[in-house]
Amino acid sequence: MRIWVDADACPKVIKEILYRAAERLRLALTLVANKALYVPPSPYIKALQVPAGFDVADDRIVAEVQPGDLVITADIPLAAGVIGKGAHALDPRGEFYSKDNIAERLALRSFMDQLRSSGVDTGGPAPLKQGDRKAFADQLDRFLARQGSGAEQR
Repeated sequence: MRIWVDADACPKVIKEILYRAAERLRLALTLVANKALYVPPSPYIKALQVPAGFDVADDRIVAEVQPGDLVITADIPLAAGVIGKGAHALDPRGEFYSKDNIAERLALRSFMDQLRSSGVDTGGPAPLKQGDRKAFADQLDRFLARQGSGAEQR
């Protein structure tokens, strides 16, 4: 299993949690972004820089991800793409996307896009809070423990 990170918008604190998990469990962690990223020196952690452009990083992740891999992203269409390939998707706030909830998330995203294009200010995502960081770390730990025991994430 490999962990992929949609790294352009991933909060630094979430990356740090992932670095520690990759080192502790000796897991391959790849951060994909369209800008150069610093990653700590490690045989398990690498940064992959892709050309600038709309969804280039997302497309690369979908092309590379394998069934059972874990993708960290807040991007709902990317989450849908990796779920379609049999991988898992986890939001930086600690919520798993699934076959059961991704269609609803895509519909809500489309609705919000329509509101914004009609001039309605929908605001942006709330800042990441300590509770979000804890929820992410807890979900990641539970997921990785299940993977280590051979159980499948639902």
